[in-house]
Amino acid sequence: MASVRAVLIDIDGVLTVSWRPLPGTVEALREIRSAGLPVALVTNTTSRTRASIAGTLAEAGFPVSADDILTAPAVTAAYLAEHCPGARCALLNSGDIREDLGGVEMLDEADTDTVPDVVIVGGAGPEFGYAALNRAFGHVQRGARLVAMHRNLYWRTEGGLQLDAGAFLAGLEKAARVEAEVTGKPSAAFFTSALAGLGAGADEALMIGDDIESDVLAAQRAGLTGVLVKTGKYLPETHRAASGEPDHVIDSFADLPALLGAPLEER
Repeated sequence: MASVRAVLIDIDGVLTVSWRPLPGTVEALREIRSAGLPVALVTNTTSRTRASIAGTLAEAGFPVSADDILTAPAVTAAYLAEHCPGARCALLNSGDIREDLGGVEMLDEADTDTVPDVVIVGGAGPEFGYAALNRAFGHVQRGARLVAMHRNLYWRTEGGLQLDAGAFLAGLEKAARVEAEVTGKPSAAFFTSALAGLGAGADEALMIGDDIESDVLAAQRAGLTGVLVKTGKYLPETHRAASGEPDHVIDSFADLPALLGAPLEER
């Protein structure tokens, strides 16, 4: 695969599970970086900031910095600045990501009187209770735009698969009779932002992920080569029922250097 000039990599389920490295992933990323291939870690993770993610990964041995990471919250901030400048926003999310939402006017959670212009749905967690979801439903009914960072239904943790925001977003959309504007994967704009940061064209890039629809097939629709790994949230039945077929399927990210082919060290 001599034509590859950039590599986009999902984090959760590809490099790590519950932020612990999967076998061989640290070494594989080091090999790819040593070969001089530009790398972007593209993630729908909404529980941590880019700086926090980079710090955790670096401590685990991954050769990354915050500049290598593109998160759904960061892309959401850029999207809102372009499409809803000055909008008052209410955030429904598990985890503190306000640092990556710089420039977005966020309403205080205690402010129950102001109707926001935008409801932002991030990643699911304990905060996604009835009261919070019903409040978001009310805001959308009164005209607020619904913006979602992703549609992920679940993710893999040490305790198994856990529900994510997409499971709640589907009900919210149906009840409010609206369709959310999605900013993270699988939106084409997300991949475009990552490629722009690397200075690479879609036809020169790989996207490696464990979610066949949001990571791999979405990237292929945007013109990238898609690589599905059989770690993280991968399920054979999901693979069989998918809307398309990945360009490549490998057991683990640890196998990526072999897929890229020799002489990787000379790139």
